[in-house]
Amino acid sequence: MNAEETPPMAGPPHRDEDEVHHFVERMAMAWADVGFPRMAGRVLFTVMSADEPLTAGEIGERLGVSAAAVSGAVRYLTQFGMLVREPVKGSRRDRYRLPENAWYEATITKTGLYKNFIDIANGGVTALHGRTTPAGERVAEMRDFFLFVQEEIDALGERWRARRAATGHGPARPATEPATRPGPADD
Repeated sequence: MNAEETPPMAGPPHRDEDEVHHFVERMAMAWADVGFPRMAGRVLFTVMSADEPLTAGEIGERLGVSAAAVSGAVRYLTQFGMLVREPVKGSRRDRYRLPENAWYEATITKTGLYKNFIDIANGGVTALHGRTTPAGERVAEMRDFFLFVQEEIDALGERWRARRAATGHGPARPATEPATRPGPADD
């Protein structure tokens, strides 16, 4: 090997933990700015930036907080499907990791929220005599907006799955069932 050649790297490159911490804190702050709980953001991006699943204690150590401070955030994140909890064999501890295709899972498959809004709004439209009243028109408009958002999310999910499959970044996942649009008789 001559002086101009560099030897091949063995193993993963060395991480700059200060830069990783800076990323975690900046991303958590950006999410907090749009209403996401800040500690949940810190935990999410700490786990995301780890190469292996982490216990609550390990997450707390990386963040400089207690494991107890982490517990509410992991509970919140697991409820939304953003983290997966796995037991540690021979221990009472659990480790946390992101699910496969986490952003798809959290965004596309958790859209029952929109279906709930749509269903409740349908009841409101009926209670307010449909579009024949100003209040009924406003609620129908809200319902129609959520129907539109649901349909667009479903379409985005399909395009995302196709892109993932085309780039070889994991298996494509089935789309969620599309929302049904109420007919004119429902207004």
